[in-house]
Amino acid sequence: MDFAKLSAERYSLRKFSDRPVEREKLNLVLEAGRNAPTAHNFQPQRIFVIQTPEALEKADGCMGSHFHPPVILAVAYDPETAWKRETDGKDHGEIDAAIAAAQMMLQAADLGLGTTYVGMFEPEKLLAAFPEMAGLRPIAMLPLGYPAEGAHPARLHRDRKPMGELVKYL
Repeated sequence: MDFAKLSAERYSLRKFSDRPVEREKLNLVLEAGRNAPTAHNFQPQRIFVIQTPEALEKADGCMGSHFHPPVILAVAYDPETAWKRETDGKDHGEIDAAIAAAQMMLQAADLGLGTTYVGMFEPEKLLAAFPEMAGLRPIAMLPLGYPAEGAHPARLHRDRKPMGELVKYL
């Protein structure tokens, strides 16, 4: 699929099949996150693959949206590793992790998988449930899997503001 088509057709999947995600496809999605550009190439993004029934139940308990996918990717960053802008100290870790998440979502779509970017979760609850994330700042949960039969984009998926409202030429 060409990129313009991929970016136009990718949507937030909210209805997942119980079909497992093949290891090869999961590895390609994770590689897309590893290859994401980061400020000064510091690579502060950290990705946790949540896939056992117990871990999925714990992660689901931290989220405000419940999609029951076969895999959830918890995306976080290490604030100790993230680049800080010299002029004002702005931490770019969240930006870097969000770029990694976006690349993983696009790679998943290219492989026939679906995702949705979930920001509605409780970071402190997630950190308590998964001690492996200690010292990190979680930014997103990405449910990942195959679309269930009948899955389709949300009603508002195609609603876009006019280009002139979003882009200004200077």
